Amino acid sequence: MGPADRLVRIRSLFSRSKIVSRFTLLDELGVSPATLKRDLAFLRDSMNTPIVWDRDAAGYRIDPSQTTGAQIELPGMWFSDKEIHALLTMQHLLANLDPGGLLAPHVEPLIQRLNKLLGAADNPADEIRRRVLIVGIGKRAMKLTHFENIGAALLGRKRLRIRYYARGRDEESEREISPQRLVHYRENWYLDAWCHLRGGLRNFAVDSVRRVELLERAAKDVPNKTLDSVLGPGYGIFAGGAVQTARLRFSPERARWVASEHWHPDQRGAFEPDGSYILEVPFSDHRELMMDVLKHGRHCEVLGPEGLRKRVAEEVVCMVRSFSELAVQAHPVSLGPSRMRGANSQDEI
Repeated sequence: MGPADRLVRIRSLFSRSKIVSRFTLLDELGVSPATLKRDLAFLRDSMNTPIVWDRDAAGYRIDPSQTTGAQIELPGMWFSDKEIHALLTMQHLLANLDPGGLLAPHVEPLIQRLNKLLGAADNPADEIRRRVLIVGIGKRAMKLTHFENIGAALLGRKRLRIRYYARGRDEESEREISPQRLVHYRENWYLDAWCHLRGGLRNFAVDSVRRVELLERAAKDVPNKTLDSVLGPGYGIFAGGAVQTARLRFSPERARWVASEHWHPDQRGAFEPDGSYILEVPFSDHRELMMDVLKHGRHCEVLGPEGLRKRVAEEVVCMVRSFSELAVQAHPVSLGPSRMRGANSQDEI
C-alpha cells in the first residue's frame, strides 16, 4: 500500500469511528509503528487534520476544537486539470500580490497551505511547479501603496479620491469614488466603483491610478445585482451601453481551436458544412472584442453587427497603409511559418 493509499484509508477509518485504536490502524494499514507515526504526523502538520491521542479512550480521534471550520479532505495521487491550474494560479497570484503590504499577513498562510497541498501527492511542490508552468502575459506594473489604500477603502467601505489617467484619451482627471469590488482579469487588477463625478458605475484600471487618498466619508454601496447588470453582460472588462451580439466566422483551420475556447458565459457557436465555425458573443464595448478578432487575422470575418464590421474593416485598412511599403519590399521573401503558440504547424496542439 502506497503513502497516498494509506492516507485515504486512515481518513476512511476516522469517518466510520470517532475513536480508532493504534492496533486497528496498524492492522488495517499493514505498516510498522514508525511508519504509522510518520503518516499521522503528516496529516497533522501538512494537511491540517487535528488527530490527537485520547488517553481515556485508548485511541486516536479528530479534535473538532482544533479545526478551522473548513472541511478536512485528503488528496489523491494527482489533481484534476482544473484543480492543479487553480492551485498554481492562486499560488502565482498570491506570491506576486502586495508583498509586505496590507494583505501580506493574510496571504502568507495561504501560500504555505497551497505549498502543502501541492506537495501532498507523491511529488513535492517544487517539482510540480517546475513541471507545470503558468504563463502570464500583459501584466502591467502598479504601485503597491495605491493597491493597499484601495484595499483598505474597499474593506472599510470608505471613499477614495484618485487622480486617474485614461489611456484612451491620454487625459488625467480627479475623481471621488466609492469602491465596490476588485477584479483580477488577464493578469491585471481593475476596480469596479461608483464615480461621484460621473454619477454612475465605472471600471478603473488600478495601474492607471496616479494618486490615491483614503477619505473618511462612507462609501456608497451598490448591490451586486446592479454591478453585474451594468458591468457584467458585455464582452471583456470594458463596460458600455446597450448589449449587442457579434457574429464571427472562423476558417475551418482556426475553428479547430476557437470551438473549444471560452469567450463569454453566454456565447453560442455552431459548425458550418464547410468546417468553418460561427461564434456569437454579446458585447457592449467593441475595443477588447476587436483586439481578439484581429489577432486571428484573415481567419476571422465579422458578419455583424454592421457597426463592428465597419470598425474592424477600418482598422484593417489602417494597418495595410502602415505596412504597405514594408509589404511591397518583403513580398518576394518568404517570411516562414508563424512562431506563435497555437499557430505553428509543428506544435503538438
